[in-house]
Amino acid sequence: MSIVVVPATADRFGDVAALLAPRGPDAPACWCLYYRCTSSQFNQLKGAERPAALRSLCEREVAPGVLAYLDGQVVGWCALGPRAEMGRLQRSRTIPVVDDTPVWSVVCFVVRPGFRRRGVAAALLDGAIAYAAEHGAMVLESYPIDTEGSRVSGAFLYVGTTSMFERAGFVRVIETSGHSAGRSRWLMRLDLAAGTTPT
Repeated sequence: MSIVVVPATADRFGDVAALLAPRGPDAPACWCLYYRCTSSQFNQLKGAERPAALRSLCEREVAPGVLAYLDGQVVGWCALGPRAEMGRLQRSRTIPVVDDTPVWSVVCFVVRPGFRRRGVAAALLDGAIAYAAEHGAMVLESYPIDTEGSRVSGAFLYVGTTSMFERAGFVRVIETSGHSAGRSRWLMRLDLAAGTTPT
């Protein structure tokens, strides 16, 4: 079956919750707000405040991410949005703002266990690129890890890999001082104005 990617709108919030808090709404989870908030804002959000904050983002005209479905079942999530709205990214000491280009950022992937290594993350990225372009983004930025050809635990792959982004047309801009699983994270970009969005 083909993978279908759609915006994470308010009517699909139940599916967002199923992916981001699989142990239930009361279990600890970041609700994909880590990069969107400053450190103090994130720490102030407790309990039900986190899903409520993400739900409010899903209610806006531009969704905070996209969802992947396989045979009608939700199997993946990708978070993205204007970097200017991502408090922690704006202040990050390890992932620099390299210039004044108004970029959108792809910050997180979640693929449901049992559906990994089936192209879900790549489909999510294609969907995220198309969604960003549809909503006026000119440049899309990402911060994946370079696995250096070795296997890395899936727990560390939520930011994606350089190879996946390169296959989608992204180019490396700068090696950041950020790391995941002991591997370097790169700032990469895709120029959407150049018309390189997936078909």
